Amino acid sequence: MLAASVTSFSSDSPLDGLQVGDVPEPATREHWTTVDVRAASLNHHDLWSLRGVGLRKEQLPMVLGTDAAGVAPDGTEVVVHGVIGADGHGVGPRERRTLLSEHYPGTLAQRVSVPTANLIPKPAALSFEEAACLPVSWLTAYTMLFTTGGLAPGDSVLVQGAGGGVSTAAVLLGVAAGLEVFVTSRSAEKRERALSLGAAAALGPGERLPKRVDVVLESVGQATWQHSVRSVRPGGTIAVCGATSGDAPPAELARIFFQELRVQGVTMGSRDDLAALANFVSHHDVKPLIDSVHPLARTREAMAGLVDGTQFGKIVVTP
Repeated sequence: MLAASVTSFSSDSPLDGLQVGDVPEPATREHWTTVDVRAASLNHHDLWSLRGVGLRKEQLPMVLGTDAAGVAPDGTEVVVHGVIGADGHGVGPRERRTLLSEHYPGTLAQRVSVPTANLIPKPAALSFEEAACLPVSWLTAYTMLFTTGGLAPGDSVLVQGAGGGVSTAAVLLGVAAGLEVFVTSRSAEKRERALSLGAAAALGPGERLPKRVDVVLESVGQATWQHSVRSVRPGGTIAVCGATSGDAPPAELARIFFQELRVQGVTMGSRDDLAALANFVSHHDVKPLIDSVHPLARTREAMAGLVDGTQFGKIVVTP
């Protein structure tokens, strides 16, 4: 079958190790299901894998991809939850938690095998391309807003870095839930697009907010960390899901303990969270924003958009 794999690592030129070609069909395992992939979306996790983060040379080649939507053997349309292990479903209770493409082959392929318990019914109102955006970026945003952040209608949130998959999901989910959403971006065009999605205000990097917010969603890291710490109200929460600009500079510990701030890391969410997200988008008629759709054979071109950081919304690949 056709798949996009990492075959070598390069921290400076990650696309050098990306290869699209034939790979073996998924192995048959008890309590696992092989899904015909109809769409998969790209994530920064794919770039980290190409840079050699989370993988060892002896694991190569490894099929990339952590989320997908497709069709199960019985014809059911499903969304794939990409977290394997941690609860025993399909792998045993002692297997450590990993994401697809770390220990088991990923979703940038014509077919992918996952524990049967990892399959969530696809929302009927979403296309396969839209549904493929849910398991990583949208689930992470949902968890940061409502599980970690505990936000409710009328609360406020700052989303650092408009345009990426998590940030666009956070804006759309937050607006649908009645939150006051602030965003930041270096790009005037991206700020305007965030406002068109319903953000209350869009600011340049480091600009002072009209007020301190209840929760900050931090995925940028070094470039925005100080602004995040200084933009959250006393007793508020900073939810961290990544650091695309590198690790944070000095942590502002004095401000964190004096203001009694909570810093919480987030990696996607549980199967129950994904099911709750699917129900949320169905009931609120919210659809993921897609930047572009590419055939699997042109995954390198699709991944280049992620490297450049020029996208607004999700980049999707279709086998």
